[in-house]
Amino acid sequence: MTTPPESAIIGRPHPPAASPRRYVTSRNPELYPYRLTWSAVDPDRHPLAWDAEEEAELTALIASMATAAQAEADTNAEGNPKWRFYHEVTELLAARYGRWTCGWHWAIGEGGGGGVVSSWCCVSHSVNEPGATAARIVASLLEWRDWLEELAERFARLAPPPGASTEDRSWHLERAATRLVTLVVDRTGTECGWYGMCSKVLTWFLTSAGLSPQEAEQAVDAAIGGRFASWTMPRQTLVDSVAEDLAAGLTGRRPYRDV
Repeated sequence: MTTPPESAIIGRPHPPAASPRRYVTSRNPELYPYRLTWSAVDPDRHPLAWDAEEEAELTALIASMATAAQAEADTNAEGNPKWRFYHEVTELLAARYGRWTCGWHWAIGEGGGGGVVSSWCCVSHSVNEPGATAARIVASLLEWRDWLEELAERFARLAPPPGASTEDRSWHLERAATRLVTLVVDRTGTECGWYGMCSKVLTWFLTSAGLSPQEAEQAVDAAIGGRFASWTMPRQTLVDSVAEDLAAGLTGRRPYRDV
């Protein structure tokens, strides 16, 4: 399948450029996970051919890279071989499977930038013995892929139906936003930076439903308005308010309530 070129990279810098480098998976800005658009990660656009043979081959390749980095560290080479290895893995995965892979390390909590991946933590804790490191990276990649496939399925179920009235479209958007925020809250545990993943998921949903990436991002930013915070479980009333504001901002109509 041919993937259409992306016309723009969206997303406010998250985290900002001055943040610790543990959040950056490559020296190439095009491979920063928080810049991913839905067109770059949609599993339907980017199928993955995967079997036991491919898993074994990739694991062995990454283990050899980790071994080389470990040997370089033992010789007291300049720079930090662990970090170079980390970046090189992202570049390898992107070249082998596509840009969608660069979210493989978007892990839960402060070490991973507030994502959903549980198999990875950070360079300081997750890069050690080559075989174990390689297995951990492959598990993280597959976990990330599972997340994207789950989102694609949910987006399809939650999207407003074609030809929906303004009132119905508002209801569907409010319902979708409520469920997606709740999903991200559950997967991230609302640990450090979780709201970045939340904003990204909502933006991806709106893009999958037909908005441009720029329109979707602006609508999500306006609806959330800085009301989500690290280490803070949002009250249901806040989740409902954000969802209603998103729907109203996009349709000009507050969603109706079932009675």
